[in-house]
Amino acid sequence: MKAFFSSKIILFILLVAILGWAMYWFVVFSEKQPEIMEEPAEAALPAPALVPETTVAEPQKIIRPLPPPPPPPSMERMKREGCVADGLLNGDFPKDGKTIELVNNSKCYYLSRAIETWLEPPDWKDIDENRAKLRADLLPGMFLAEAIDIKRNYYYPDENRDFDFGDMCRKGSKNFWGEHTCKPSFAREEYRKYVRFITRAAMDRNIQVFLIGQVYHQDAKDQEDTIVPEVVADMRQYAAIRGMTIFIGAQTNDIDNPEYLKLFDFIEGGVGIDAAGNIESGPCFSRWWKKEGDWCWGLLWHERFAKNARNVFLHFDWSGKIGDDMSTYTRMDAETRARTVRKLYGYFTERGMGFLLPYVARLHVDNGGCYGPAKRYYTPDNRFGCKDEAVMNELLQKARATP
Repeated sequence: MKAFFSSKIILFILLVAILGWAMYWFVVFSEKQPEIMEEPAEAALPAPALVPETTVAEPQKIIRPLPPPPPPPSMERMKREGCVADGLLNGDFPKDGKTIELVNNSKCYYLSRAIETWLEPPDWKDIDENRAKLRADLLPGMFLAEAIDIKRNYYYPDENRDFDFGDMCRKGSKNFWGEHTCKPSFAREEYRKYVRFITRAAMDRNIQVFLIGQVYHQDAKDQEDTIVPEVVADMRQYAAIRGMTIFIGAQTNDIDNPEYLKLFDFIEGGVGIDAAGNIESGPCFSRWWKKEGDWCWGLLWHERFAKNARNVFLHFDWSGKIGDDMSTYTRMDAETRARTVRKLYGYFTERGMGFLLPYVARLHVDNGGCYGPAKRYYTPDNRFGCKDEAVMNELLQKARATP
């Protein structure tokens, strides 16, 4: 019996020893498994072709293909075949396509202020869509307005942020044009960045003519401290990179400094007509001239200004006030309007200046007289009240026929 239990004990001890030995090697093998598998596991990663191509460390800037540079614009054609088309590319009011159709059917060549930035940054989606509806041979211009809305949101991709319009304002100009508005200043770096951004975006769309609105509001008060040469040089440099010719103009009012005026390819201002369509002979329009403050509403065809400028353009001025040029013009009867346009167009073009025919302009809502698709708008469209298409086309047709 003792022998039986002894053999049992010995057998149990052997089994425990064997099991312990097996457990020992199992643990050892398990601990070494990661080392054995490490190299095959790395080799088993997906092949590079299976990695999504869009996976990058940082977002990439999408660059839109640029059109080939256009031929140089013609200053002489701009003078003789120029038309005001304020904000036409921002939106064809009343958005029925008829105003763009009117312009396409005209003999206009240059469309002054077709891209408008008054209190509103350019919406390139709308502008591109409207531009695509225009005749290919038209030359639309862009207006760099002296008024901004400090509440606007406008993305600045170069710095991955929105522009700060409040940081663009000239000191003391808050609410100058109404609530949440100001006059921008080229002395403000943020405004220079904004102008650089929108003008380059325009040039990337082959826009070749730019007009700086009331430059004396936007530039330094003392012309000796002017920022404009830097702004103009930057625009011309980018145009050269694009391989295109641009013209830069400015509304200069009573500035007569030849060095300053020759910074621009042209200067532009209002006519200053009376109710009969007559113009004055002095350098300052008597209606707006504040003699006590020695402030002059400049008549730019006058020798005081014209002799110091490269080129001069005139238009029926509009400020949205009753009594401005467009207000006076649209209060005339049809015969007086026709006579006035013929007389002024002939007078200025014969002197080598440009006279821009009004195709889209603004009016005061209570102005009275004729108007276009709404009381705030003028067009010569025969569908509406002014019906001036015939005289406009007559002058433009004659200009095209002139060598």
